[in-house]
Amino acid sequence: MTVSTPMLRPGRLTTEVAIIGGGLGAVAAALALLQRGRRVVMTEEYPWLGGQLTSQAVPPDEHIWVEQFGVTARYRALRDGIRRYYRDHYPLTEAARADRELNPGRGRVSRLCHEPRVADAVITALLAPYRSTGRLTVLQPCVPVAAEVTGGVVRTVTVADPRTGAETVIAAEFVLDGTETGDLLPLTGTEYVVGAEARADTGEPNAAEVADPGNVQSIAWCFVFDHAAGDHTIARPDDYDFWRSFELPFWGAPMLSFTAPNPRTLVPEERTMNVNPAADVTGDPRFDAGDRDLWQFRRIAARQNFTDGFYDSDIVLANWPQLDYVGGSIIDTDDRASHLLAAKAQSRAYVYWLQTEAPRPDGGRGWPGLRLRGDLVGTADGFAQAPYVRESRRIKALTTVREQDISIKARGYDGPARFEASVGVGMYRIDLHPSTGGDNYIDVECAPFEIPLGALVPATTQNLVPAAKNIGTTHITNGAYRLHPVEWNIGESAGELVAFCLESGLSPQQIATDDPLVDRLQGRLTAAGVELHWPEIAGY
Repeated sequence: MTVSTPMLRPGRLTTEVAIIGGGLGAVAAALALLQRGRRVVMTEEYPWLGGQLTSQAVPPDEHIWVEQFGVTARYRALRDGIRRYYRDHYPLTEAARADRELNPGRGRVSRLCHEPRVADAVITALLAPYRSTGRLTVLQPCVPVAAEVTGGVVRTVTVADPRTGAETVIAAEFVLDGTETGDLLPLTGTEYVVGAEARADTGEPNAAEVADPGNVQSIAWCFVFDHAAGDHTIARPDDYDFWRSFELPFWGAPMLSFTAPNPRTLVPEERTMNVNPAADVTGDPRFDAGDRDLWQFRRIAARQNFTDGFYDSDIVLANWPQLDYVGGSIIDTDDRASHLLAAKAQSRAYVYWLQTEAPRPDGGRGWPGLRLRGDLVGTADGFAQAPYVRESRRIKALTTVREQDISIKARGYDGPARFEASVGVGMYRIDLHPSTGGDNYIDVECAPFEIPLGALVPATTQNLVPAAKNIGTTHITNGAYRLHPVEWNIGESAGELVAFCLESGLSPQQIATDDPLVDRLQGRLTAAGVELHWPEIAGY
């Protein structure tokens, strides 16, 4: 277990704020607190901080206005830092170096597709000064295993090194849950919801008829690859025949194929993959999701951006529909470990299929030159350190965001969806991937939306604040609030809320239910560069 400052006594740390889990929202929360002068202990299970941006290897899914507005100043600094890292350390072409909106990978999914290792380097640099002063202590690898709670107040959280079982007790005035699946909520007795709610409970048009806690969005185990001379075919997986024949009723083909439903029409469509294309395809993401060619969809290094000969091949991140694992939920189940193994097995089978059987544009089969790049994701096997997690446990909050709050169709209006006590903004379609309950995609056009303060405040637990995908949303609206810039804004605003609580001696519940205090918090957020409202723009 790596510790950046000495423990006060063996096995125990005392601090102002404990952030359990080192996901993207957790990093944002830590920066907000540290820049307010607070002391923080952060824990993380995987080698890299940053969650979906780093250990899960997924470049940011963002809205179309991201280069102009609609994100926080700290998130913009993260994006600028990633671009600056490429300019400082990579041999870019003159055109790429001069491009203010440099997209290293020219991936179609985002205006900033990049290597996860670069994001890790930038996050490490952002936190480095506070680790040096001792105001930030990071424990890795650690997972939460227990908590002491009295009178609705979390007194301590116990974390353990999963390799050795060695435990550390963290005592803190406030605790933030920055885990990927809301792991602190059951340990602390915080009331939460998991899976799909019933329509009768939420009134949402796309909610299920019957609630199902086991029905969550699929996870995906991503991998990074390029194309190189020689044969890089992996060993044939023992379960390859199973995955080769596995097919969902609505998919239109086996999962080991280039076929997947169009998320908006649900009609199965054939994708393709053009390895190292000479020219890029462009399009408008409002009308073209950009996923018809899998090579360009989430490419993270485009050789055309770099001087001749620096890259022999583009580098591509695979986070595609065919990797979506629907065999079971990893939340509140005794089968978590087996489902994680199965999700990686599905992805491994897809790698082998790409290398040996996938139909090529030239009429041939398979690309044996496809090469897993574990060196770029920090692993030995070529797969991301962690699975890409789309859905978490969600607190029972003072405010719950429902589909009818943000859906253009349900609202009958495509202008911004406002909340009285906004602590940030976000924008994405409600984008639910196939689920463990057997659902196909659920894709709903959203208005630009806000993050209500009440969604960050548990109805019961007094000093715990969510800092990730575990806020007061539903199974449906989580599909819009789960993306990178929104998770960052959630974490940053959670950190600012806790800093305000520490200064004022008040609880999150007291602040959220007092209009003058809400005004003061919003003023602090605005001064920190958090946008609270959208201009009058329409959804997409």
